[in-house]
Amino acid sequence: MSKSSEYGAESIVVLEGLEPVRKRPGMYIGTTSQEGVNHCLNEIIDNSIDESLAGFCKNVLITLDENGYMTVFDDGRGIPVEVVPKYKTSALELVMTKLHAGGKFNQGAYKISGGLHGVGASVVNALSDHFIVEVKRNNKLYRQEYKKGIPEYKVKQVKESILNFPFKEGTAVSFFPDKSIFTETVEINYATLKKQLKERAYLIKSVDFKIENKKTKDRTSYFFDGGIISLLNDLNRGKKTLHEPIYILKSVEDKEVEVVIQYNDSINENVYSFVNVINTHEGGAHLTGFRIALTKSINTYARRELSEKDAGDPLTGEDVKEGLTAIVYVKMPSTNLQFEGQTKTKLGNNEVQAIVQQAVSEYLDVYFEENPKVGREILGKILLAQKARLAAKAAREAVLRKGALEGATLPGKLADCSEKDPALSELFLVEGNSAGGTAKQGRNRRFQAILPLRGKVLNTERAYLDKVLAFKEIKDLVIALGMGIGETIDYKKLRYHKVAIMTDADVDGEHIRTLLLTFFFRHMPQIIQNGHLYVAQPPLYKMQQGKKIQYAYSEEEKEKEVASFQKASPATVNVQRYKGLGEMNPEQLWETTMNPDNRILKQVTIEDMQETDRVFAMLMGDEVPPRKKFIVTHAKLANLDI
Repeated sequence: MSKSSEYGAESIVVLEGLEPVRKRPGMYIGTTSQEGVNHCLNEIIDNSIDESLAGFCKNVLITLDENGYMTVFDDGRGIPVEVVPKYKTSALELVMTKLHAGGKFNQGAYKISGGLHGVGASVVNALSDHFIVEVKRNNKLYRQEYKKGIPEYKVKQVKESILNFPFKEGTAVSFFPDKSIFTETVEINYATLKKQLKERAYLIKSVDFKIENKKTKDRTSYFFDGGIISLLNDLNRGKKTLHEPIYILKSVEDKEVEVVIQYNDSINENVYSFVNVINTHEGGAHLTGFRIALTKSINTYARRELSEKDAGDPLTGEDVKEGLTAIVYVKMPSTNLQFEGQTKTKLGNNEVQAIVQQAVSEYLDVYFEENPKVGREILGKILLAQKARLAAKAAREAVLRKGALEGATLPGKLADCSEKDPALSELFLVEGNSAGGTAKQGRNRRFQAILPLRGKVLNTERAYLDKVLAFKEIKDLVIALGMGIGETIDYKKLRYHKVAIMTDADVDGEHIRTLLLTFFFRHMPQIIQNGHLYVAQPPLYKMQQGKKIQYAYSEEEKEKEVASFQKASPATVNVQRYKGLGEMNPEQLWETTMNPDNRILKQVTIEDMQETDRVFAMLMGDEVPPRKKFIVTHAKLANLDI
């Protein structure tokens, strides 16, 4: 029996028609912005991934054509084309024109499915101006085309592929998003697509994912035969690891648990969790089970290895986090998946917690017994973490006893605003007392607060909380923000919903900005994730011709403005390069950098947590070779102001 004959028309189940999709597209793809365009392409890719998870697809090719069409090819079994007797329509047409029609709703066709919501190709078809599908099955080629979800003709056998089908068997889907639906843009975010595809390639090992961007001539391929071990190695790239990856694989009935663990010498945790190929950003039952098992197994090992005198307090979940890199990956039937949380990426299946917990506990208990050297290395690291945590707790409590972190005593150098509503309040972190004084005079006292920071702040990449709080400038910043730090942090108490870093436009200013970004990313990441952190952009140049004054924020803007001045009048243009904020008077600083009507505030966002973590670890950590390599590689991009 051929592989395609096992997946036939009888596998297709129809639940609902497409009528509501064009009326309320947001209900099905979340948004009609660029993110929605990416979502559509991902739905088509996920159909190919379902074939990969089922073991029938080894190659997925995505092409982005110059004319805006996006095409996904795979070498799976090909969607069935026979007529489904119950509906008197081709199975292929049902899949493409009926909501929730497809093999993933039939227990026998797909046990595991990649799609989060399973809306599938039919929704993409409904939201496309033009949609083409070609299927190769049993040495025959079939095609159907659609306009806004409506078939142009019945499924027919054809001789030639109009999509340049590269495989002997499989499915090809090409579509052009409907501009009346996606009014913002019909182009995808290419960087996001590559990140998501790379993530999927890690999770589905030994499947070759290729992207051809014909607009930019970019070609990218992702193939990882190591699966999540390859992902772990990528996460720990440039870091000093303590041992080889610990890999756990266990199947329980219709569920499979895959976990990989490795400690490094940093003080930061990097843990990812997945269900099927869904990144469960908010964690859930599987991650909870993993954390309980890891803490329990390490405590068991500690009691066995240490004397009663040396054992001390039991190790907590906070202790075992330090330097931990781990991936928790669960595969289970898609029909049983339960999600919760704000973005529906938190696994809610409680039975999974016990399965993961048992799998990890059983494996680690044996592993530590058989690998005592690794066990001692990990335990030593965690005992140091516990010692640092207790010291940090004592330091924090000492500050709390004085009432400082609770906002009872704001720093004397903080010039606060009169506005009490955090949503309307801004805090400018200003480099140096001189510029701080200028900013205090130039600000709007009603809603703008100023905190001058003297000198370069502490590099917090590898600093424990006690050391962080001992550094006066950062302690003042924590007090000013008003929400505490560490285990007791409460983001609801944030006193300003705009926190702007304002430094000089020189090398020292950029270094101070990087140090502050490191602090926020490592100790208060939710300030960034909630969109509260900004970078102020003071002008680089002041241009004056007589009484006419103009400011420029880049070299290109300066050249353009100077040319404009000269075109309007032959008089000499006086160009002043600002070296620091202190060179501006209060009125100039307000008008160019702080006035909401004129200023440029750049919001700090995290597009790729994994890559951001790697870059901070490389640039701000102790390992010199990766940093040296980065500097040499990017030296030509440096903009030197000599």
